[in-house]
Amino acid sequence: MKKTVLAVVAVAFAVAGCTTDPYTGQQKVSNTAGGAVLGGLAGAALGTLAGGNDRRNALIGAGIGALAGGAVGSVMDRNEAELRAQLQGTGVSVTRVGNQIVLNMPSDITFNVDQDAVKADFYPVLNSVALVLKKYKSTLVDVYGHTDSTGSEQHNFDLSQRRAISVANYLGSQGVDSRRFAVTGFGETRPIASNDTKEGRAKNRRVEIQLSPLT
Repeated sequence: MKKTVLAVVAVAFAVAGCTTDPYTGQQKVSNTAGGAVLGGLAGAALGTLAGGNDRRNALIGAGIGALAGGAVGSVMDRNEAELRAQLQGTGVSVTRVGNQIVLNMPSDITFNVDQDAVKADFYPVLNSVALVLKKYKSTLVDVYGHTDSTGSEQHNFDLSQRRAISVANYLGSQGVDSRRFAVTGFGETRPIASNDTKEGRAKNRRVEIQLSPLT
C-alpha cells in the first residue's frame, strides 16, 4: 500500500516534466523528470500516506460525477467498446471483469529489453487509450507493472515500478487527470504463465491498466 500511494503522488509531479520529441511531435517524460520521480519514491518522504478513498474524494470534490445504479454498467460498457475498437490489432488485450476493464500491454511491444522508457512506436497506442480515458472521466486508473523471474527480485520490482510509472506519466502528458492514477510495481510476484519457458516469461513481462468505475 505504501509503495502505491507514493507512486500516485510521483505521477502528479512527473507530468509537469514532460517534453516534446522534436522528431515525432509526441510528448514524453524528460530524463530529469523521470529521475525526480524515482528519487521521490526512493526517499519515501512525500507526505502523509493516504487511504484508499483519497482518489475518489479528490475527483468528486473537483466536480467529476460519481456513477451510481445502472449508469455504472452502461458507462463501463461504452468504455469497453471504444477501447476494443481503438486497440484492435495493436497487441493489447482488453478483458472485462465485472465492472472493471483490464488492458494487458506485453512488454515486447511497450519497452526495449530491461528499459523503462516507452517505445516511440507505442505512443499511438497509448494516445488511443488516453482519448478514451479523457472521454469517460468517471473511472479510476490503476497501472500495474510486472516482470518475469529473470534477475534479482529487487531489480525486477524496481523495473516493474519504473515501467508502470512511465505508462502513467505518458497518459498524464496526454491530458488524463493524474488524480485518477495509482501505480504499483509487482515485480515477479504475479505471474500469469510459467517462468520455466520462453513463452511464459514473455507473457509475464507486462504492464496492466485497470479501469474501475468512480462510485
